[in-house]
Amino acid sequence: MNIEIESNTRVTLNFSLSLENGEEVDSNFGADPVSFVMGDGSLLPGFERRLLGMRPGDEAEFRIPPAEGFGEPQDDNVQSLPRRDFDEESLAPGMLFSFADAAGGEVPGMVSEVDEETVKVDFNHPLSGRTINFKVRIAQVEPAELH
Repeated sequence: MNIEIESNTRVTLNFSLSLENGEEVDSNFGADPVSFVMGDGSLLPGFERRLLGMRPGDEAEFRIPPAEGFGEPQDDNVQSLPRRDFDEESLAPGMLFSFADAAGGEVPGMVSEVDEETVKVDFNHPLSGRTINFKVRIAQVEPAELH
């Protein structure tokens, strides 16, 4: 079956994400392809939109600007927290912690600054503000099973 990618199709693909400097962030080339249903939230809409119309065997590379990828960093996503709230003795910029959010889930935050009293934590996505090179190879496209 050689159908093209549209909403409500199950897509199986290999992909890689890299930064403009060529640094690879994530890739499953050389491994089994992954499957998802278009619109299920697995991919950001800016990534999904570029897959529309592709067919099995197609390969492509897309440049995804921040506005269509992980967004721009937001100043209000950087918060100062009391130093005493951290058990860690040797806090340093770049350390990643998991914090509870209001909904009972977890959200990652990266330490950006540390002083005697406060710890600045950046809750922006690590790829926010970055242009992403998105490379794909479509392995399979099929109608999504309706449950």
